Amino acid sequence: MSSRPTTTTSSGSLRSWLIWLTAAFVYVLAVFHRTSLGVAGLDAAERFGVGSAALSAFTVLQVGVYAAMQVPTGLLVDRFGPRRVLLGALTFLGLGQVLLAVAHTYALALIARGVLGLGDALTFVSVLRLAANHFPGRQYMLVTALTGALGFVGNLAATLPLALLLAGPGWTPTFLIAGLVTLAFTVVVTLRVRDTPTSRTTAAPTASATEVLAQLRAALRIPGTRLGFWTHFTTPFGQNAMVLLWGVPFLVDGQGYSATVASSLLVVFVIGAMVGGPVLGGFVGRRPELRMPLVVGYLAATGVTWAVLLGWPGQLPVGVLIPAFAVLSLGGPFSMVGFALARDYNPLPRVGTATGIVNVGGFVATMVVSLLIGVLLEATGGNYRIAFLTMVVVLALGAWRIGVWWLRARAAVFAAEDRGESVPVRLRRHRWDTGHIVAERTSASV
Repeated sequence: MSSRPTTTTSSGSLRSWLIWLTAAFVYVLAVFHRTSLGVAGLDAAERFGVGSAALSAFTVLQVGVYAAMQVPTGLLVDRFGPRRVLLGALTFLGLGQVLLAVAHTYALALIARGVLGLGDALTFVSVLRLAANHFPGRQYMLVTALTGALGFVGNLAATLPLALLLAGPGWTPTFLIAGLVTLAFTVVVTLRVRDTPTSRTTAAPTASATEVLAQLRAALRIPGTRLGFWTHFTTPFGQNAMVLLWGVPFLVDGQGYSATVASSLLVVFVIGAMVGGPVLGGFVGRRPELRMPLVVGYLAATGVTWAVLLGWPGQLPVGVLIPAFAVLSLGGPFSMVGFALARDYNPLPRVGTATGIVNVGGFVATMVVSLLIGVLLEATGGNYRIAFLTMVVVLALGAWRIGVWWLRARAAVFAAEDRGESVPVRLRRHRWDTGHIVAERTSASV
């Protein structure tokens, strides 16, 4: 595990922070578009005349496109640079929302959400690669967490404010203006964003399919990349499923709250993530050796939270929902640990690819959960307790895989130290690491 090459300076300059902020606003727009059905789901069901299973298809399609595009996005970012990919993201996001604004059929609305998913898919990896180019490793976790926190500004705009706009001007004017504003922001990105501190654009030499596959395999062989994938798979899906689609229906149809109260309660997800992201990012940036123990602790807290939500007799009181949603809201900030793992254990020219692999995780989990909840609601006549057991099953699967790859990643770090190589984070050895270290040495020698 040799030291990774870098093009960043010892600390981010004011210019780099402004460039990152411009790119991060693209992510704000992407999150707004992604989460807009969280409060518009019931409006969409009425507008297009569909039920729960068909409604879940909106999220499944968009998230499915997002997940399928993450590895290609990483390869595109490494090949063409983040600035060009961000411009493509804005174009697809704007066109998708304009199409959704004028759609009156379910089929056309599905196409619109698919186009939105494509634009969304191109955004986050591009912003993180831009951050990797402009900031040193010790600042990367903080910048990543701040990016996630800023994204929730878009989430916030897609809760109560969007609900009020839908109740006032209505579906078409609201989404049409959102799409046109997004398209107009391409001008700002063109003028303000630079791929690196020294270059407006970057592009790698054209690679053959064999070389692209070799880069992908190289990233997948790194245990830290696999650990990042499962960390991102396991931590944010509960928050995503609630915010993207099922939060308002659960609170309105399952718990009997009004749409206004339900939309207001979803703000807890936004505030929790916005506050928790920078706090967690700053702490983990200073103490990276504690990041996985913190993730494990968070998963335990999440398990307890779902036990309370699903086991509570009768209607869940607001006094229970707020702290429960606050815990789930930290899934996004904790998922950022996965991207830090991708950056730490891959060379900079491969960070975009590794980041794309990691980013697949959370959205695959979100897609599976969203689909199964819709299917189970149809099958059980709207029983949210049974449908939401999907959350617990996926949480357990992810926690198991995190345990497996955490041990393997630790073994790879210790084996590299024993070979005299530099490692990005020094870890304390425990007796339970011994067997895995031996296996890693044997694997490396073969």
